[in-house]
Amino acid sequence: MTTRSRLYVYGIVHADRALPPSTRGVGRPQARVRLLPVGELAALVSDVPPDLRARRRDLMAHQELLTALGAEAPVLPMRFGMVAEDATAVERAVRAAAPTHLAALRRLDRRTEMNLKAMPVQSAVEALVRDDAGVRRLAEDVRRRPSYEGNVRLGQAVAEGLARRATEAADEALRELVRLADEVVRGPEVPGYVLNASFLVPQARSERFRAAVEHFATAHRERVELRLTGPLPCYSFVPQEGEAPSSPDSSAVRPAAVGG
Repeated sequence: MTTRSRLYVYGIVHADRALPPSTRGVGRPQARVRLLPVGELAALVSDVPPDLRARRRDLMAHQELLTALGAEAPVLPMRFGMVAEDATAVERAVRAAAPTHLAALRRLDRRTEMNLKAMPVQSAVEALVRDDAGVRRLAEDVRRRPSYEGNVRLGQAVAEGLARRATEAADEALRELVRLADEVVRGPEVPGYVLNASFLVPQARSERFRAAVEHFATAHRERVELRLTGPLPCYSFVPQEGEAPSSPDSSAVRPAAVGG
C-alpha cells in the first residue's frame, strides 16, 4: 500500500525556474523546498512539518522565501498554511488554473507589492484646535463651563476631527502614489487606521515610491501617520483561493488547520 505524502505549497512559478539546493521553508528544521513541474508552470512545495503552526518563525520563513524568490523572477504567492494531500492534487489544481496563473505571472514580472497604512496623529490635537473652528469653539466652551457632557462632546469632536484630517491626507497620498504604481487595491479595514492599500510597484520604482511616502509623511506629519511595508510577495494582486476558475479539484490545495 502506497502512503500519500502531504505537501506544503508556497506558490507557483514558471517551470524553467531554478532553485538553489539550499532553499528552505517552514518547519524546524526548515524543510527543503523543491519544484513540482506542471506543464509551463511549477509549484513551490516542501514536505509538511509534523507540527505545523502559525508561529512567527514559520510565518517569516514563508514570507521571506517568497520575497527573495520574487525579487529574481515572478512568483504567485500562496497564503501561509496551504496544504495539498499529495503531488497529484497539486498538479490537478495548478493545471486547472494554468491560463490564469500564466497571465498573473506576466503581470507580476519585475514588480513587487508595497502596503501603506494611514492613521490619525493622536498627538496633533493642538493643530486640530488651531485649524478647526468648530473644535476650537467646543474647547473654549469647555474651558469656560466645564461639564461631563461638554468633555464627551469635545472628545468625540477631536476624535472625528483627527480621523477626518487623516482621511483627507491619506486620500491625497493615494492620488500621488498611484502615479508610481501599476495597480492599487484597498485592503480590509484595520481598526485604528483610515487607509489600508496595497500597490503593485515596478521594482525599478520601489525606492522612488518609498521616498515619495517619506516625503509626504514629513510634509503632513500633523495630519497623518503613514506606515509603509514592503517589498512583499504580491498577495493582493493574484487570484485568491476560490477565485480561480473552478474545477473538480479546485479545493485540493487548501488552508491547513494551523492554530496555536
